[in-house]
Amino acid sequence: MKASKAMQEKLLALQALDSSLIQLDHKAKNLPVSKLLDEKTVAHATARDLCVAAETEKSDIKHELSKSEVDVEQVVSRIERDEKRLSSGQGTPKELEQLQHELGSLAKRRAELEEIELEVMVRIDSLDQRISSLSAERDALHEEVTKLAKEKDRALEEINRAKNATIADRTSLMNEIESELLALYEKIRASGDGIGAARLHAGQCQGCNLSINAADLSKISALPDDEVVRCEECRRILVRVS
Repeated sequence: MKASKAMQEKLLALQALDSSLIQLDHKAKNLPVSKLLDEKTVAHATARDLCVAAETEKSDIKHELSKSEVDVEQVVSRIERDEKRLSSGQGTPKELEQLQHELGSLAKRRAELEEIELEVMVRIDSLDQRISSLSAERDALHEEVTKLAKEKDRALEEINRAKNATIADRTSLMNEIESELLALYEKIRASGDGIGAARLHAGQCQGCNLSINAADLSKISALPDDEVVRCEECRRILVRVS
């Protein structure tokens, strides 16, 4: 294939733009803020779920507390009723003795129920503290996630602006390159990790970074300037620049 030296050099300019696009895509996919955002998003979801779980546990314990309170009220009501009967002195000595025995049992039961009630209240207080802590952590993480998401959006917008400008330059430059040469470049670039043309510098192909032996260099040097040369190793277009 034939192409003027100037036309071949345009390929290097086009390659530089394509390499910039590759770098911009890589940058967009590997933003440090993206990794941090993912970590904080997971942490926020965890704190949120733990908070919901603690609230659910508290609701269940409050039902338990309500039951304990009812049990205590029933025992207290029974104690008050028996004390009135005992104070009235009505009944046989045996019945009054049974009342005294029952009052002793009820007092013991009341103490047990009040102890259970106190334990439940302590558990609720502990959960309230946990919920407060988790809620604060959840809200703080939400703010971080929101802030990082905006930071990521700004970074991507900046990258997209650079990409759009590069694409515009690329489109303009493509119109200056002969169609046959451009088609060859695009074909090689598609199968060559995004590199279709490389500079021949100091006896080395800058596409694959392999040195070319002296015999092949001599053959390349003897070719006309408008001869399109390919690297024997990577098959990319070699552009000879003085």
